Amino acid sequence: MADVLPLVEARLRSALGEPDARAAVTFLGTDRIEVLRFTEGDVVRYATLGMSAQPMADPTAVLADPVKGPRAELVLSVRPGAADTDKVLRPLAVLAASPQVEGLIVAPGASLDVGGALWPGAPFTSVLVAESGGLVEDLELDAPADPVRFLPLLPMTPNEAAWKRVHGAGALQERWLNGGTDLRDPSRRSVSLD
Repeated sequence: MADVLPLVEARLRSALGEPDARAAVTFLGTDRIEVLRFTEGDVVRYATLGMSAQPMADPTAVLADPVKGPRAELVLSVRPGAADTDKVLRPLAVLAASPQVEGLIVAPGASLDVGGALWPGAPFTSVLVAESGGLVEDLELDAPADPVRFLPLLPMTPNEAAWKRVHGAGALQERWLNGGTDLRDPSRRSVSLD
């Protein structure tokens, strides 16, 4: 199977434009993960590049299939200026490396915790993985490989993450919608969870 990363980067560029910055992180025992920054108007988007190089494998499987299995990249959108959101590069790379490091399969509805603030002073320590197909279309690969999905990340406060564990991702997204929550605000407060 051909290297998928050039195709993934081409899809990101066609959907988001030219990246204005990129950084790379390599963790011991993992492939290199890059994070690309795209600025468009009043929104900055950070997209991982490298998570989809290998399919995510079930951690209980004896052997990982080198071709079949879900593939994904992560996309985070925030409004610039109110916080030093460029410091999110390392936490995003950590999340993108989690399938290789921890054997996680990252899918919509999952919570991913970074163990600290997403960026300095951020009220968020975790993200909710949303459905793909909106901002960046899925990238179909030659059979039998699964498509690469571009999964949006929605920052969650610790209270929202705890509430989501009890009530589910759909209920939290409904709270955000009903509360008119600006999920791109890098310093927003937790939605009302009463």
